[in-house]
Amino acid sequence: MKLINTTKLIDAKEGAKYLLGCILKRTLVDGPVVSVRIVETESYHQEDPASHTFHGQSPRNSAMFGKPGHAYIYFTYGMHWCFNVTAGSVGYGAGILIRAAEPLEGTDVMAQNRKIEDIHQLTNGPAKLAQALLIDKTLYGHDLKNPPLQIFEPENRNFKVVSTTRIGISKAVDEIARFYIEGNPFVSKK
Repeated sequence: MKLINTTKLIDAKEGAKYLLGCILKRTLVDGPVVSVRIVETESYHQEDPASHTFHGQSPRNSAMFGKPGHAYIYFTYGMHWCFNVTAGSVGYGAGILIRAAEPLEGTDVMAQNRKIEDIHQLTNGPAKLAQALLIDKTLYGHDLKNPPLQIFEPENRNFKVVSTTRIGISKAVDEIARFYIEGNPFVSKK
């Protein structure tokens, strides 16, 4: 498999579409490998009032101002981790939230991590995805071309992309910045 091309992440919206269909591979500390196909993304950038970078760089969001293709991980609602891929050029704060993915390899491990059996509920939301793949702050700033968390190009892109508004935000609610694979049963919300 071929690793992602980070030059495709310079524009966050185009990068969010580019990541659809890509394979996210997580090698866990105790050895097992889990992998998922990215099926839903959202883009954010520093002119976007809904973005963590809207008010400038801070210790919390500094990864988003770095090189594209790194992990930006944040804690939300006091209980959940969310995983983003940094986008934009160095110094420009942008990122792509990985909202949902289709389980491919290690579904038994993901089910154990999530403490559920229903495969459709394993990774169909950003917090669920992070929990299933054991993604947390220890991977903050991680280069996604290196283990233990990597993103690979898909073998094909034979799917239609749906573009719509984002979910769960209160600012810039009309911006078309959410993208998902049409008809995929693992998308968080149709």
